[in-house]
Amino acid sequence: MTTLLQREGFWDRAAMGLSGLCVVHCIATAAFVAAAASIGGILGAEWIHQAGLVIAMVLGAIGLGRGVLQHGYILPLAIGSLGLGVMAGALSMPHGGGEVISTILGVSILALGHDLNFRATH
Repeated sequence: MTTLLQREGFWDRAAMGLSGLCVVHCIATAAFVAAAASIGGILGAEWIHQAGLVIAMVLGAIGLGRGVLQHGYILPLAIGSLGLGVMAGALSMPHGGGEVISTILGVSILALGHDLNFRATH
């Protein structure tokens, strides 16, 4: 009997869910900033992006790392790491369209890595 945290694919599904939340957050933030600058100050806070990246890195390390140990394929880890790198690079950009596009691209690449990892374990 396995616990929830030990189930096959749990970490990958959790990381893909976080990736989806990140995309929603980025799009919502851009829409809210355009509609109401006061809300943008809260949703666009730097600490939210930094915390999201840290959480993504932890989930990525656990999910993708476990996958490599289980199935032995390094490609999902490499793709996921690329996505995390693009996300980290977006943090260095000024808030705006370029940052949003870079973040969404990074999140999408990371989600692809987790999807490949999930498929390789099943």
